[in-house]
Amino acid sequence: MSEENKEIKIKELNYDAASIQVLEGLEAVRKRPAMYIGDIGMKGLHHLVYEVIDNSIDESMAGHCDTINVTINENNSVTVLDNGRGIPVDIHEKEGRSALEVVMTVLHAGGKFNKDSYKVSGGLHGVGVSCVNALSIELKATVYRDGKTYEQEYSKGAPLYPVREIGTSDKTGTEITFLPDNSIFIVSDYSYDVLSNRLRELSFLNKGVTLTITDKRDFDENGEPKFESFHSEEGLKEFVQYLDDTREKLIDEPIYMDGEKSGTPVEVAMQYNSSFAENLQSYVNNINTIEGGTHLAGFRRALTRTLKSYADKSGMLSKLKFEISGDDFREGLTAVISVKVQEPQFEGQTKTKLGNSEVAGAVDQAVSEMLNYYLDEHPREAKTIVNKVILAATARHAARKARELVQRKSVLSSTGLPGKLSDCSERNPELAEIYLVEGDSAGGTAKQGRDRKFQAILPLRGKILNVEKAMPHKIFENEEIKTIFTALGVHIGTAEDSKALNLEKLRYHKVIIMTDADVDGSHIATLILTFFFRYMRELIEKGCVYIATPPLFLVKKGKEEVYAWTDEERKGIIVEMSKNGKETGIHFQRYKGLGEMNAEQLWDTTMDPAFRKLRQVDIVNAAEANRTFSMLMGDEVPPRREFIEKNAKYANIDV
Repeated sequence: MSEENKEIKIKELNYDAASIQVLEGLEAVRKRPAMYIGDIGMKGLHHLVYEVIDNSIDESMAGHCDTINVTINENNSVTVLDNGRGIPVDIHEKEGRSALEVVMTVLHAGGKFNKDSYKVSGGLHGVGVSCVNALSIELKATVYRDGKTYEQEYSKGAPLYPVREIGTSDKTGTEITFLPDNSIFIVSDYSYDVLSNRLRELSFLNKGVTLTITDKRDFDENGEPKFESFHSEEGLKEFVQYLDDTREKLIDEPIYMDGEKSGTPVEVAMQYNSSFAENLQSYVNNINTIEGGTHLAGFRRALTRTLKSYADKSGMLSKLKFEISGDDFREGLTAVISVKVQEPQFEGQTKTKLGNSEVAGAVDQAVSEMLNYYLDEHPREAKTIVNKVILAATARHAARKARELVQRKSVLSSTGLPGKLSDCSERNPELAEIYLVEGDSAGGTAKQGRDRKFQAILPLRGKILNVEKAMPHKIFENEEIKTIFTALGVHIGTAEDSKALNLEKLRYHKVIIMTDADVDGSHIATLILTFFFRYMRELIEKGCVYIATPPLFLVKKGKEEVYAWTDEERKGIIVEMSKNGKETGIHFQRYKGLGEMNAEQLWDTTMDPAFRKLRQVDIVNAAEANRTFSMLMGDEVPPRREFIEKNAKYANIDV
């Protein structure tokens, strides 16, 4: 029986002993969880929380909720409480049981499929809270509605008893507490930072709503749980200011509009800064569309057309000897585009690219009107923006020549590859990997220790260029960066987008950054990651970028040798070794550099696929990642100092 037929069968049953089939749909979720929530790692674990919050946000977007409280409990369960209308608890006519139970146990069931209940919704992908229920070892739903309190508990999606009334209440809303099933997820600890960043983002996208997060696992000096509250009155205007607070801004206030065009609510905020990076964040019904789509296309089209028209009329382009491109208008631009679409159509299952053609026109019209008004009313700021565009065009013209060198002979050997690249024999990119190694010395050790069949080694000399501060043409002239492009077999620029990364000839599907386990090594790794985030982000999004984690310690007792990756591991190993006698005779070596290991040790600890510990680089929150890179690697010192002081307790500092 197909899944669709199973669901039809489910809806024909009343809730009695024979209705055990009601769980068939949820059993599919338990058997193939990654198909519904993306993966069973960090992303999937946090996605459960987002699904529950989405229901509360939908209530807010419908005008019935202004407060959402999220709590990470001591046992790593999560509670989400809102002050919306409360999930209906009366008997569902077709199902013959409480609507609450239907919502919690049947896929594709909920008020958002009824346009009278929710005109716009972020949770239209049809898994929602029932999916969370299926993947939780226990879940409790409490509903405050019509002066009464109702509850129902579940285990792995199965109700433990019918919905019951447990008391009275003068408030309304829904409270969901769930504990993810650790037999399904490979990680079990929720990250406070990941959740708080998402709540902050939601507060900007839904102005007027208060979202709070409490972590009952972490307490301050007064014994109070860690807590933050997020609230925005100006929406995307404040969002852009937050994203750009580590950069030097060129205009005092963001350009902003909030309105409706052709039946589509559109909110846009944009601001220019002195950097060379383009930072465009787009959202549909609160979903971050990292691959863009029609709303982003409409924004870009209107921005280029309107600014070019103004610049032409002003005569500021008369001395320019080459054509300005769309890229030039977006250099140093931070913008957030948020649209609310009643029936969004996404390309692919990942919901990261909007396909609704009508949205492009709505955003185009909204942005054109906004910019025309702004440029006419703010001539001084308009001149500043056009000058920035001219500077970008001039730099791009210079960068084109430098970029062409990446595809030519400057650092190439007779094979067409960089001379210092020690390539592997494997020609299938899916099976091949390349190590970007700090320094020639460590590179030499890695060459000796590697498996030549599938592991390539590219040594990098010193610290590569900080791309956050450099003009584009300087980046493409940099020898180390040219070498990385050539070794990977990729280049910048396609017919559609001159800044896009062309991955057609990518030679390795694993790119592993391997640096020393000290402060300098961390800095070099951050420089490389900044380069990848700004110029090879598609590689990160495809899951191709990793960080190698060499051990910090080698603990010895006689002939026994054990490696440790953390100080806690080292102490635990010493305790284990001490059980068979006194601590005397136990020594440990602290590795500060890769060069302190011989080829065999480097293979055993860091390069052997059967034993090594690779950390995959992932973008959990694109807007927050953008802000963090500009803060860590940009020109503004105070935000960076504040970040280091806040996070210093987690750092490994060499004295």
